[in-house]
Amino acid sequence: MDMDASLQNPAGECTEDEELAFAIMQRRFCPSLITTKAWEGYRFAGLEIRITESTDCYGAVLWPSALVLCHFLDTHREEYNMMDKNVIELGAGTGLVSIVTSLLGAKVMSTDLPDVLGNLEYNVRCNTRGRCRYPPNVTELTWGQQLETRFPRASCCFDYILAADVVYAHPHLDELMDTFEYLCQDQTVILWAMRFRLDPENSFVDRFQKRFRVELLYDLPSLRIKLFRAVKKKATESNV
Repeated sequence: MDMDASLQNPAGECTEDEELAFAIMQRRFCPSLITTKAWEGYRFAGLEIRITESTDCYGAVLWPSALVLCHFLDTHREEYNMMDKNVIELGAGTGLVSIVTSLLGAKVMSTDLPDVLGNLEYNVRCNTRGRCRYPPNVTELTWGQQLETRFPRASCCFDYILAADVVYAHPHLDELMDTFEYLCQDQTVILWAMRFRLDPENSFVDRFQKRFRVELLYDLPSLRIKLFRAVKKKATESNV
């Protein structure tokens, strides 16, 4: 099998990490014909998914961490069965993770900032219409704001919180932490993929581990991406 040079070690042999990274990136394909609307294709849940990006903002661009999370969900359906589960995605961006999770049978709430919602809703609608057990809901979520009003705990109980590449050098990491903690109840599982670029990402993980019990599911050095599973710590557990 030919491997992209960026995913090969100096000896030219594929490591386990590189093989997995290659399998994940193979999920993407380009259209064979040029169309009037640019899109990129992905294959998950046995279906073709077409994603339209917007270059106006970072939030409307698909990053590799989303592929990692989607690949994990698609290949671990027994252990992480999404059928009939209540799921919320933070920072949904182009919507790929929300789309794949919906195709796997979940009741999905796909969230992001107002300036991203138009493109997000377009992708979600085009790729889930007539394909899903439950039509996903696209809604605004600004981290740390109006959480109790817009997501009351009595009616918004989530089995899973999904996030891909939501941690990067921006001024709202405290609000992101508060949002994780507010939405995560005792039974909630967080699946969070992130690409490590700058020191703020490392320090955020350290802070995150004080509030949540964290397990590393994937470590992909060739992509600089890690996938974590987390649950909220009980009051009796030490935060030190």
